[in-house]
Amino acid sequence: MANKRNGTIYLGVTSNLQQRCFQHRNGLIDGFTKQYGCKLLVWYQRFENLHDARRREVQMKSWKRLWKLREIEQMNPHWADLYETLV
Repeated sequence: MANKRNGTIYLGVTSNLQQRCFQHRNGLIDGFTKQYGCKLLVWYQRFENLHDARRREVQMKSWKRLWKLREIEQMNPHWADLYETLV
């Protein structure tokens, strides 16, 4: 999730991406995303199991910001909101 192109980025894991994005977009979850206005789904990766997803989350949270930006732009060069593609 991001608040704008090259803006604040939030990285997390969920078993229901569509529901979680809805919650973030509508400010239903207190915390980082609400505080920084991270409402745009600009990147996601699917996994077969939660264990692998969490391992990837930990890995990516240790990355430098530039690496995360590269990952986003490979999938979504215009930083379009991908939420509508989930429906």
